Amino acid sequence: MQRRTLLRAAPLLAFTAAPLTALAAAPQVEIWKDPNCGCCQDWVKHLNQNGFATRINDDGNNTAARTRLRIPAALGSCHTGLVAGYALEGHVPAREIQRLLKEKPQAIGLAVPGMPIGSPGMDGPAYGGQRDAYDVLLVLADGSTRVYQRYARG
Repeated sequence: MQRRTLLRAAPLLAFTAAPLTALAAAPQVEIWKDPNCGCCQDWVKHLNQNGFATRINDDGNNTAARTRLRIPAALGSCHTGLVAGYALEGHVPAREIQRLLKEKPQAIGLAVPGMPIGSPGMDGPAYGGQRDAYDVLLVLADGSTRVYQRYARG
């Protein structure tokens, strides 16, 4: 009888374990941001909604993280992240982070300098659907950049 009970429970156990397995497999992004910044929090939500796990450091200033991760100051934005050894600066779309992790280029990471309206986290109702054109930059080992993806004005 114990075997029969176990066999009946197996599908239920598999169902409840599946989300835990998916969560464990989610790439983790460590983020340094200001605890009071709404657009940073919206970017974190964007990452979570697109399959990333996040670990937040609400230390109020990400300059030290940006410097440690070798992101040039000229590319700065309001938050900095780290995923699988790659730096992320600013409102980088999850789609480009997924592409980065798949392609694995020799690079420091990705940056969206400034805070372009329409980028993830800068796309809420307060912006009235406005979308500025912006580039996601691939930051190379020497600090130079090249366009990784262009987003058109919308």
